[in-house]
Amino acid sequence: MTTFSEENYLKAIYHLGNHGQHSVSTNAIAEKIETKASSVTDMLRKLAEKDYVDYKKYQGVSLTEKGRLTATNVIRKHRLWEVFLVNKLDFSWGEVHDIAEQLEHIKSLKLTNALDAFLDYPSHDPHGDPIPDADGNFKKISKIVLSKANENDICVCVGVNDSSSGFLKYLDKNNIALGAEIEILSKEPFDDSMNINVNGKSLAISKLISNNLYVKIRST
Repeated sequence: MTTFSEENYLKAIYHLGNHGQHSVSTNAIAEKIETKASSVTDMLRKLAEKDYVDYKKYQGVSLTEKGRLTATNVIRKHRLWEVFLVNKLDFSWGEVHDIAEQLEHIKSLKLTNALDAFLDYPSHDPHGDPIPDADGNFKKISKIVLSKANENDICVCVGVNDSSSGFLKYLDKNNIALGAEIEILSKEPFDDSMNINVNGKSLAISKLISNNLYVKIRST
């Protein structure tokens, strides 16, 4: 059985290591977890003893298969709970992350599988991130950040790169949600800002905004 703290470390290593594919430095983990490097070192030793990570001092850490499956299971629970909170309890997509951070540590596999079935096996969470299956496999989606699209492209919003409360509130305020149709009316070469049409409403957005919106090109 893993503790809350151990699961948070494994999840952080998974994300920092590009879905668990690469080694991660102690300092990067410390910054992600917001703790001291010495505390990270102590935890990595414990995780290595339990065969969740491969850890070599000064060479970084990577997940074992056991560690990868544990990390993806936590991510699966987190994203399923986000879907439940948004679709069944009418939470906004800006509210659910912190609550799901607590719910993701529930151990019951029976509950997780029942939740998945109850939600009709969703493939993505409310932010557009893919939900892994019980074996830790993700469905891939073809997407780009909005800033890479061209003038006159018509896109569909499929996710966000920034899931902070402030950014999601901005999107809610401007009626930008998953599935929203976005037409690029013009792009400003000087600062890469854009004028877009979202569901019939014109809006000027900065490069910071367009860099944090994932879209799929519908047509040109």
